Amino acid sequence: MIDSHTHLYCEDFDEDRQAMLQRAKDAGVTHVILPNENMNSVPRLKAMQQQWPDYVSITIGIHPEEIGKNFRQELDAMHALLQNDNFVAVGEVGIDLYWDKTYREEQMEALNTQLHWCKEVDIPFIIHCRNGLDECLNVMDNFGEPLPNGVFHSFTGNANDVEAVRKRGDFYFGVNGIVTFKKSDVPAILPIIGLNRILLETDSPYLAPVPHRGKRNESANIPFICDSIAKYLGLSAEEVSAATDCNTKALFGI
Repeated sequence: MIDSHTHLYCEDFDEDRQAMLQRAKDAGVTHVILPNENMNSVPRLKAMQQQWPDYVSITIGIHPEEIGKNFRQELDAMHALLQNDNFVAVGEVGIDLYWDKTYREEQMEALNTQLHWCKEVDIPFIIHCRNGLDECLNVMDNFGEPLPNGVFHSFTGNANDVEAVRKRGDFYFGVNGIVTFKKSDVPAILPIIGLNRILLETDSPYLAPVPHRGKRNESANIPFICDSIAKYLGLSAEEVSAATDCNTKALFGI
């Protein structure tokens, strides 16, 4: 199983990173993809990839909650890195208006810029979209050229939202521990998404699945997510694991 979205580089894992990665391997996790958040996180991602080059892939991009007054300068700094490092995606980028709508227009501008990076170097996007689907789709509708491929990570929309996304492209959808929550709406959209467009992810250290909900999440919890998807789709965990691994490898070229 590949964990397609996990922040294992963050400070939450500074005390036990080696042991945490060993637990992930013991749980059957064969590879992890680390999505960037800002310029400060870039060295931490690179350090992990350098230490575990066959196990870790990294991305470049500004998380929408990190967008502020100086976002263009940060974009310029990241763009300078884009050609010189082995990034497998632009991400995580997107729109987040859950807590604050102050930088709505700036988030949309940054998303547009970073989607063009995908075209420039031929890598996919990882979109974070929280209370901002209309804005994400608006940026896509005004992109001006064929869109790159990518994944809507931690997707929790409804059937209409899935269809709205699919009108813009045959994108993938990241499914994490939310699928195991008692009142989750994610199980209902799994058949609509279809197994051939699902990626497994933990979004560690956030969103730990049942039975670890409320605790620090880590990649070793991927089997709980895989098992839950299998249950709702009437498949075996092995079938889900094999299919989602193929999806992840196809999208990110790993």
